[in-house]
Amino acid sequence: MKEFYKKYFMKQKMMHPVIYSMIPIALVATYFYGLRVLALLITNVLVALFVEYLSNKKIFKLEKISEAAFATACLYTMTLPASIPFWISAVGMAFGIFFGKMVFGGFGKNVFNPALVGRVFIYVNFPKFMTIYWNEAANGLPGGFGTFLTRGLDSLSEATPMTMFKLDGSLESVNSMLLGNIPGVIGETSKVLIIIAAIYLIVKKVASWEIMAGSTLGFLALSLILRAMGVTTVPDPISGILMGGFLFGTVFMATDPISAAKTTLGKWIYGVIIGVVTVIIRGFALFAGGVMFAILIGNTFAPIIDYAINAAKARKKEARANG
Repeated sequence: MKEFYKKYFMKQKMMHPVIYSMIPIALVATYFYGLRVLALLITNVLVALFVEYLSNKKIFKLEKISEAAFATACLYTMTLPASIPFWISAVGMAFGIFFGKMVFGGFGKNVFNPALVGRVFIYVNFPKFMTIYWNEAANGLPGGFGTFLTRGLDSLSEATPMTMFKLDGSLESVNSMLLGNIPGVIGETSKVLIIIAAIYLIVKKVASWEIMAGSTLGFLALSLILRAMGVTTVPDPISGILMGGFLFGTVFMATDPISAAKTTLGKWIYGVIIGVVTVIIRGFALFAGGVMFAILIGNTFAPIIDYAINAAKARKKEARANG
């Protein structure tokens, strides 16, 4: 098995902490929503590996698969509802790997986060499966480990905190959002575990704390400004941060080292853009959540931000040299 893995996979140690940090989140999500979470995860991993292997072999004449494909499949799965049909999930995964990564030249060359490219594709093409069908979070033992999928919710009044706020302005309790025993996508489970994962990734130096901090500050600042202006479509900053996928997206998606800004100042600007755009989309667009679109917009500007910062540094250096 070790020889097989060595033959077909490129070892990328930076991917390991990302995958390890998602294991507790996936297990807690399984407890809340059922064993179908693990089935979705396995399906998406197999699809990601197959599409990347086929693309590498046919397009780039390579025999190996990047370990990043595992991380992409895990991240993508975390952004889905537990009840999504397997075939839709597989289509999104294949689209994300091929059009979000391989068409740009493979690993290390993608402009956008492949997991989010796949999610946006199915969000736009199969919206009802991403926005309407939610499942009740289990309580007690054995929880979701004793069922394939927990009870589906048949009323929008029982929907996710983001949808509830959008419908009638009601807010879920902070404790429930922290613990994660509420309807939502798989990765929106325990915010406590996401925060612990953030600390772990920062300590391991595989995720940028500047991006996380910039995104959070941008979100908090604009939320406070809009609330002070009397905008009722924007929740209080704490509830807003704990709602939906903002924390998960900030910790795992925005910090993708390939599609994020690289310069120190650029990371702060990039993070602030994501936080600000998330608030704008949530407060004024039709979408209940906005972090996935905000991160893709941030991905678009990341190279421009880095270019501008590096150009400014070069001009200053040249000016000093010329005295």
